[in-house]
Amino acid sequence: MSASGPPALAADDLVKTYSAGRKAPRVRALDGLTVAVPTGTVFALLGPNGAGKSTTVRILTTLSRPDAGTARVGGLDVLAAPDAVRHAIGLVSQKASSDPMATGRENLELAGRIQGLSRTDTRARARQLLERFDLADAADRLVKTWSGGMSRKLDVAIGLVHRPDVLFLDEPTTGLDPQARAEMWAEIGRLSDGEQMTVLLTTHYLDEADRLADRLAIVDAGRVVVEGTPDELKSALRGDAVDVGLASAADAAGAAAVLHRLGLREVVVEGSRLRGRADDGARAVPVVLAALDDAGTPATSVTVARPSLDDVYLRHVGHTMEAAA
Repeated sequence: MSASGPPALAADDLVKTYSAGRKAPRVRALDGLTVAVPTGTVFALLGPNGAGKSTTVRILTTLSRPDAGTARVGGLDVLAAPDAVRHAIGLVSQKASSDPMATGRENLELAGRIQGLSRTDTRARARQLLERFDLADAADRLVKTWSGGMSRKLDVAIGLVHRPDVLFLDEPTTGLDPQARAEMWAEIGRLSDGEQMTVLLTTHYLDEADRLADRLAIVDAGRVVVEGTPDELKSALRGDAVDVGLASAADAAGAAAVLHRLGLREVVVEGSRLRGRADDGARAVPVVLAALDDAGTPATSVTVARPSLDDVYLRHVGHTMEAAA
């Protein structure tokens, strides 16, 4: 979904450094990051741990101050109007926000009261959210007895208790089992489709960004390197991805030269693995296998695939997400 008008979130040329110790040079977490998130969309910041995603979220949610640059949420400057920004947003951070020694209902009612809801409205909203997230049967049990997936759904419910305009989800499915992850994906999809809510999602899962995001930005070393819809970014890659496995990394340089001679584009070496692009991957495979055999660097495996977000990441960052991790 797209939206017209001013963006719900805007970060302009954000810079943030941290001290790594008294004698160590400062770590540059953000290095001029710029991004704008349209209203009513799910927007993903995609990148490995350490790319700067969580630092961006901390600045946009008023939990950290940038060294330079500006950030606005709903037209509000996060430095000039932090209280108004906090009222307009919900935050689901990587760490659990619920109290494990309280029940699910108590957690939600406390969150509602903190956000200024009346006692009656808080109780009604807690009941509504417990039903919505399929937590009603466990509502009066201590959260410490809940599963990880249930606890994570409660974190999202707490972030929604005051009906925010913008919801921040910082790595929301890390550590969840496949079923709990699928349930969380379904709920995130409903947030945008059913409630017209703007969602900023940070993730290092390529499939998660591909499945959920209306638009995404790949973040590397504190900067946005490319932005667009998942389909736009993948369709910009011409041809098929060809992945070649070798018996030894020592053969990689010679094998890469062979692939270049055959006309493969964007050949990248990662250990004993080579990745490149061909206009017709299926036709390229037998030619690649024969040429590598002739060169004395036979392939142990060759796979061909249509462009993926991992290929987009490789094109714009220079290595795969797996290598970055």
